[in-house]
Amino acid sequence: MTKEYFAHETAFIDEGCEIGKGSKIWHFSHIMGDSKLGENCNLGQNVVVSTGVVLGNNVKVQNNVSIYTGVVCEDDVFLGPSMVFTNITNPRSAVVRRGQYSRTIVKKGASIGANATIVCGHDIGEFAFIGAGAVVTRSVPAYALVVGNPAKQVGWMSEYGHRLNFDVSGFAACPESQERYQIQDGIVRKITD
Repeated sequence: MTKEYFAHETAFIDEGCEIGKGSKIWHFSHIMGDSKLGENCNLGQNVVVSTGVVLGNNVKVQNNVSIYTGVVCEDDVFLGPSMVFTNITNPRSAVVRRGQYSRTIVKKGASIGANATIVCGHDIGEFAFIGAGAVVTRSVPAYALVVGNPAKQVGWMSEYGHRLNFDVSGFAACPESQERYQIQDGIVRKITD
């Protein structure tokens, strides 16, 4: 059976992992057993995907990213260069905490900027946008824009990655797609009707 994905000759692909059709794995990356990559994923140089990690379809992982056990990324997630996931809240070298990994879910369409850190156990909502260098210490709502250390919400983003400016009646439009959004009780939703 021929593989339906590309892996650079320097990549390590362990037995027992699943890699979807059209995915690309570049230089010096390591995909561990019992991990799952969807279709059309692109993993840059020096990426580690640990045991049990799940990546949906069309996930883009830039260089130098380690995705540790406990992380799930849904479809269309972007992980910027050298961003960091953690999976233990209180690590100590002399204390073994295998099997105590916290779960982090990155929802569909979310983007995490370069050098950002996601402290484990905090989910990232659909189409949320984590600014470069941000340190996320709590869950992030759908469409939220967060920046800083610790990360604070400073606005809202469209599915095309543009800042949304809501009018007094709670409506906004993406300047690129013209899709419309509504904010109500601190929750943003795309208007589909």
